[in-house]
Amino acid sequence: MKAIQVGLIGLGTVGAGTFHVLQRNQAEIRGRAGRGIEIAMVAARSAERAKAYQAQVGDGVPCIGDPQQLVDNPDIDIVVELIGGIEPARSLVLKAIANGKHVVTANKALLALHGTEIFEAAREKGVVVAFEGAVAGGIPIIKALREGLTANRIEWIAGIINGTTNFILSEMRGKGLDFGVVLKEAQRLGYAESDPTFDIEGVDAAHKLTIMSAIAFGVPVQFDKAHVEGISALQATDIKYAEQLGYRIKLLGITRRRDNGIELRVHPTLIPSTRLIANVEGAMNAVVVQADAVGTTLYYGKGAGAEPTASAVVADLVDVTRLHTADPDHRVPHLAFQPDAMSNTPILPMADVQTAFYLRLVVADQAGVLSRITTILAEHDISIDAVLQRESAEGERQTDLIILTHDTVEGRMNEALAKMQGLPTVLAPIVKLRKEELA
Repeated sequence: MKAIQVGLIGLGTVGAGTFHVLQRNQAEIRGRAGRGIEIAMVAARSAERAKAYQAQVGDGVPCIGDPQQLVDNPDIDIVVELIGGIEPARSLVLKAIANGKHVVTANKALLALHGTEIFEAAREKGVVVAFEGAVAGGIPIIKALREGLTANRIEWIAGIINGTTNFILSEMRGKGLDFGVVLKEAQRLGYAESDPTFDIEGVDAAHKLTIMSAIAFGVPVQFDKAHVEGISALQATDIKYAEQLGYRIKLLGITRRRDNGIELRVHPTLIPSTRLIANVEGAMNAVVVQADAVGTTLYYGKGAGAEPTASAVVADLVDVTRLHTADPDHRVPHLAFQPDAMSNTPILPMADVQTAFYLRLVVADQAGVLSRITTILAEHDISIDAVLQRESAEGERQTDLIILTHDTVEGRMNEALAKMQGLPTVLAPIVKLRKEELA
């Protein structure tokens, strides 16, 4: 049988990894796919870059400087988009679909913002859009959610899905260093980009979480409704206090089914140090899924890098090759649910989210302060789980008051915080972090 012809757009870190994995493991891939998978053409966004690509791949595969020519080439069966960003990736993917070609992409931003449009276009043309590499690199979490857990009603997902921020938090905890110092080290080691905004402000994690949430709960991708907080304001002091209380702080993406909607949020989170996910260190990723039949499952591995992500891209190529001639109506739906079974369940605003909290207040060291604060919490029906009092680094006659609460509605907590912040004995902005038991 004739080999499937693949057009590869982009030969950066993941593109080069994909090329080399396909070349190295050809025999195994052919045995699993049932036919060969060949890269027939590579495209760059300029003639100069195409020349550099040609030097990388050798003379056997033509490299061109116009991706439009690749998606219009009638000999190409599958287009692999690995250039990232929104444009021209969106236009190229939609044109490839319009031309009746299957698409494989690792572009989480594209799918988080335009996935609904892209999946609908693919459904109308009867082609596949595969995107395992878009979430958590080499961890097969998309396949697990779409296929492995298809018998389950998924209750919640919590994931460490950005390696840069996890490396920074691991270093802050292990060495007691402040965020800025560790960020510079992460950039020096290549874990963080020169402009790390998407990583450290939680945007990258929110892109990935949006995709997982859509698959888990059968809703459209809705990145614009996600609550996103990063780690740039996180202080080493709070990491230390969390540790003393038996918790570790991770940047978590959390999506949870509630009676009144779906939570979709990314933020620094205290997790009990006894949980497996709390002990995921360095640049590694991990995703916990809670489902009704199977219970709790954990998926752990490298969330980025040339070959881990290439592993996911090539797995998608094998899947698409197997399904190339299959009836489109009998393929696994892009977002796990059949199009007519998708729901319009709302994404909850943060004011309606239920979670527990860590609060750190710098207060005057005098009688009655704790009593007034606990009274305010009680007035807002917020119960206390634990209290820790420590000498403040801010100066004499001040103390750090750390409070852990039980679950409450975020809007109620914000009202209580506004009252506490107005007390003359509260001497600095109150630190508020969310806490999840993940039980």
